[in-house]
Amino acid sequence: MRAFIQRVVQAKVTVQSIVHAQIESGLVVFVGVAHGDTDEDIDFIVNKTVNLRIFSDIDGKFNFSCKEVNAQILVVSQFTLFAEIRKGNRPSFFSAAPPDEAKRMFCKVVDRFTATGLTTKTGQFQEHMMVDLSNDGPVSLLVDSVVRHHPRRPAS
Repeated sequence: MRAFIQRVVQAKVTVQSIVHAQIESGLVVFVGVAHGDTDEDIDFIVNKTVNLRIFSDIDGKFNFSCKEVNAQILVVSQFTLFAEIRKGNRPSFFSAAPPDEAKRMFCKVVDRFTATGLTTKTGQFQEHMMVDLSNDGPVSLLVDSVVRHHPRRPAS
């Protein structure tokens, strides 16, 4: 599972010219589900996201997490996070979970974010969405649950 996280001052998702969801200061979390992702992947992504210290203190240092600043969360499904682009010029998405599996897992992700007590809103699964956001910083991070299986090697 992958999450592309952007710290924002505001964001909204529009579907068919209607605002579907909107947040103020917080995070937009684009979530991609891969074949074989489990509840442990969900827990890793959600826990890492809400505990990342990416909100600035008075000195501009990243010292606060979502929980500490009561950030709002906008979760948007994005299978393209699993695009394979090594060969040719047309992305392949064979690593992305099929729609039924991805929707089930995405709903669990949203439920887990909601369970944190933070205001959580979502895009609309498997719909063409217009995502409008104002990235704050800019701060953008990629979190991949594969790191829980393959920790980084110590420097030599």
